[in-house]
Amino acid sequence: MRARLLGHRNLNTAQAYMAVFDEELVRSYRAFLGNRRALRPEAEHREATEQEWREFQQHFQTRKLELGECGRPYGAPCKHEHACIRCPSLRVDPRARPRLVEIIDNLRDRIAEARMNGWLGEVQGLQVSLNEAARKLAGFDRARDRQPAGTVNLGMPVITHNNT
Repeated sequence: MRARLLGHRNLNTAQAYMAVFDEELVRSYRAFLGNRRALRPEAEHREATEQEWREFQQHFQTRKLELGECGRPYGAPCKHEHACIRCPSLRVDPRARPRLVEIIDNLRDRIAEARMNGWLGEVQGLQVSLNEAARKLAGFDRARDRQPAGTVNLGMPVITHNNT
């Protein structure tokens, strides 16, 4: 089960980066869960239907964006109308850095064009996007510079639903 939750078919794969707990701790936790579940309605602890599981997985598929992944919680609507460059929930993928630089350059060009044409409302909106894109790039670069050599971004795990 742990391997499946982490997106692996085999527990041995997950053990490379997962703590293996003492059996007494596992037994205590399972007893706690059993007692907790006895206090809650049974419907809260049922297996998800196929439709519910597909909906849950689709949420994570739609989080994959051009620049990375959306970090908003499952079931939460997008509050930024999919203006991802402005959204603090956007997690920039390291491979998307060149694209982010292109977007910043394009925003600067569009701001210059809008100023030249007197489109002040457009300038203001583009400037908000530019500021957020530049903030994301700076944050990404700071994080990259702090990251120890040889570390790997594992991304989001893929959870498959099967009965085996």
